[in-house]
Amino acid sequence: MKSQRPITSDDEHRVLQFRPRTTPSPVIHRGSGIVQKLHAAPEPLDLSRYEQPREEPEDFRHRMLANIAALAFTIALTAIGIWLAVSIADLRRTQDCVLMGRRDCVKITTPHI
Repeated sequence: MKSQRPITSDDEHRVLQFRPRTTPSPVIHRGSGIVQKLHAAPEPLDLSRYEQPREEPEDFRHRMLANIAALAFTIALTAIGIWLAVSIADLRRTQDCVLMGRRDCVKITTPHI
C-alpha cells in the first residue's frame, strides 16, 4: 500500500516576519528580506502607582504569629494525613488476611501481670 502525501507548494512554506505592535523603527533591506533594528528594552513599569497609603503601620509581631499558626496547622494536617494513610494500609492488610481465610491476622497484645 502506497502512502499518500499531500501535495504542497512553495507558497505553503513561507516564513512570516514578526512585527511588534510598537512604533515602527528604521527598516533595513537586506537581500529579499526586511530587517528591523532592535530597540532598547522598555523600562519595567513601577508598581508604586498601585500602592495605597496605610492608616496604621504593619504589625510584624501579628504577622509572625499568623505565619507560625499557619505552619502549625500545615504540620498537623500533614501528620493526620500520614496517620490516616498508615491506618488505611493496616486495615487493608488485615482485611486481605481475613478474606484469604487465614487465622491470627491481628496481633493481640496482653498486658504483663
